[in-house]
Amino acid sequence: MKITLTTFLTLDGVMQAPGGPDEDTRGGFEQGGWVVPFAGEGMNRFVTGVFDRVDAFLLGRRTYEIFAGYWPKVTDENDPVAGRLNALPKYVASTTLEKADWNNSTVIAGDVAQEVARLKELPGRELQIHGSGALARSLMRHDLIDEYNLLYFPVVLGAGQRLFDDGGLPTSFELTQSSTTESGIAIHTYRLAGRASYGTFALDE
Repeated sequence: MKITLTTFLTLDGVMQAPGGPDEDTRGGFEQGGWVVPFAGEGMNRFVTGVFDRVDAFLLGRRTYEIFAGYWPKVTDENDPVAGRLNALPKYVASTTLEKADWNNSTVIAGDVAQEVARLKELPGRELQIHGSGALARSLMRHDLIDEYNLLYFPVVLGAGQRLFDDGGLPTSFELTQSSTTESGIAIHTYRLAGRASYGTFALDE
């Protein structure tokens, strides 16, 4: 399976608590829910297309707990997001979670990178990560994420957890798709292309 990451980001790279004020208040973060004013048909259409390609989910503990507290309450099996989240396999990377009660969930402990590499070898289309910043950053260091769906929202927060933090592995990407929604969300899909390369604009002497 191909591993894909889909995440919501502000223009200054914040990904913390997109869906509500109480979603993730780590570090005293008080600006949760910044996605809601921009949500609309364009965003929903893109997200539905992403979920149409999924065969399994890979989630960090915090995102898993947020999802598990919300999506089982959406009981419409035809809902393009809830129907798949509630039914399909979910793998949770955590060293602290002892069990995962949400239907079809399995806790991954130990060497997460090694286990995820094993999951990639399973048949299927996409093993999808949603949110899960700490997990994503861990997998980036091993080049295990094949494709990134980055949805940039037209807002700057100035503080909060970021997807790309200091100390990340220098990496280059290939843009494979780009679009903009009616509310100004810029959606970019990138494919892993290898290590970052460098050059210079210095004039020849």
